[in-house]
Amino acid sequence: MSPRAVVTGGAGFLGSHLCEHLLARGWEVVAIDSMLTGGPANVAHLVDNPGFRVIEYDVTNYVHVDGAVDAVLHFASPASPRDYLDHPIKTLKVGSLGTHNMLGLAMAKGARFLLASTSEIYGDPLVHPQTEDYWGNVNPVGPRGVYDEAKRFAEAIAMAYHRTHGLDVKIARIFNTYGPRLRANDGRVVSNFLTQALNGDPITIYGDGTQTRSFCYVDDEVQGLLALLESEHSGPMNIGNPDEFTVAELADAVLDLTGSTSKVEFDPLPVDDPKVRRPDITLARRVLGWEPKTSLREGLASTYEWYRREREHGRI
Repeated sequence: MSPRAVVTGGAGFLGSHLCEHLLARGWEVVAIDSMLTGGPANVAHLVDNPGFRVIEYDVTNYVHVDGAVDAVLHFASPASPRDYLDHPIKTLKVGSLGTHNMLGLAMAKGARFLLASTSEIYGDPLVHPQTEDYWGNVNPVGPRGVYDEAKRFAEAIAMAYHRTHGLDVKIARIFNTYGPRLRANDGRVVSNFLTQALNGDPITIYGDGTQTRSFCYVDDEVQGLLALLESEHSGPMNIGNPDEFTVAELADAVLDLTGSTSKVEFDPLPVDDPKVRRPDITLARRVLGWEPKTSLREGLASTYEWYRREREHGRI
């Protein structure tokens, strides 16, 4: 019998890629998504697969799934600054009530539990690069705190279930991920720059462009996530690309790749925007034997080609 996974946020950017890869590995998949920031188009190519089912549902309500479940992957949440600033209370609820409900499902089914956490739990870090034992520098009452603290609470309750009930819990601290199906208007820096270049609009850099990020291509990210799911490791692990770029360097790479004549404009830096962000993936390398393989230019080229095709078909 095939193993069976429940993926919340399964119609989102990262969740849809997870569903795709799980199906390719012979899993059956039940995707649950409220469609707040995800959408049916992300999984349209999967719906004819007999091992796949998508359910439109808000996991902040009680969750029941018929039949056996071997793994619960909790990826439901607004994940871009624009989305969680637009939906602050829903973000807090899915990180708290939603995580509690999905932990309850994993307990009831005897399933292992993988939580999609985030590099945002490190806040504007005072330690660089960030290791899993760093507790972070987060403003709990700032506008970004709704996402940061939702994920920090989710980690805390997941580990409480692990310690109290012996639940097999894995926590992936995900750093900036990009690739096909990343929404063009979601406000993340890669999607912003690529769509601005595609449209000939000014490339908007917030701040002076010296702040850094580490960008992981989605296929690499999913390989790391599934390696963590299938491992015996419990607790948090950084799953991201340790290559660090300034935002200005990203803008230059996008302009060079696309041949766009877009000008670069500078706007004020948002409140609590991290100045640096880079994962230490020593733990992932040692425990999982995993590290990203896709260069930034390769990943940007693949993502840009997807955006270009989507635009040709009038979908963006």
